[in-house]
Amino acid sequence: MTIAITRKISPRFNECEITHIDRTPIDLDIACAQHQEYVNALAQIGCQVIELPAEADLPDSVFVEDTAFILPEVAVITRPGADSRKPETESIIHALAPHRALVHVTEPATVDGGDVLVLGKNIYVGISTRSNIASVRQMQELLDNYGYKVTRVEMHDCLHLKTAVTKVDDKTLLINPKWVDNFHFKDFDWIIVDPSEPFAANCLPVNGHIIYPTAFPKTCAKLEARGYKVKAVSVDELAKAEGAVTCCSLIIS
Repeated sequence: MTIAITRKISPRFNECEITHIDRTPIDLDIACAQHQEYVNALAQIGCQVIELPAEADLPDSVFVEDTAFILPEVAVITRPGADSRKPETESIIHALAPHRALVHVTEPATVDGGDVLVLGKNIYVGISTRSNIASVRQMQELLDNYGYKVTRVEMHDCLHLKTAVTKVDDKTLLINPKWVDNFHFKDFDWIIVDPSEPFAANCLPVNGHIIYPTAFPKTCAKLEARGYKVKAVSVDELAKAEGAVTCCSLIIS
């Protein structure tokens, strides 16, 4: 059984951290409805969803991906780059402890899970406003005994590495090559986002489906043309907080 950990939206969602886009008002009712659509999609494709309660004082806490990343051997608890987000890990530790041994990123390292792309035994970390070089060195030490190689990746013009590139399957990446040093990914097959949809590189592969935003129809058509089963969800209100489909869940398989 694939487990998906999600968290309901904070009533203070409009106070979320914004870095690379202009702040616009978020309709909380619409955001909550879209998040429920996302949770329903996970259940419909066979996930057991563990939905954590809203954290009223943590505006960004719906984006649980940034608090951890999960490997077959262990779960790595991150240390988010924004100070307002550091307390988000506390409840995630309790949620993940029954499913994986835990290791922890500690000061002075900072890293958001959205900057961590796991491709087999290679872990790529985007160096961003949220994730620093110290995290790369520290995670290499934490994961060296499990045979992982942790590599820094330069990126620009977007919040997280997984804004610019995500895994579609073991051989294929969805990518906006203008936003990331794509040298590291030259051995993969690329599906390049449509130029009119620069934020379209974030997709979530789960149980033989690709959860994907309705906001990017041209790039979606590229995925479908390659034979992928796309489960479309509306997340445009969440995107006003720089959120995307990978951001809203932690997948344990």
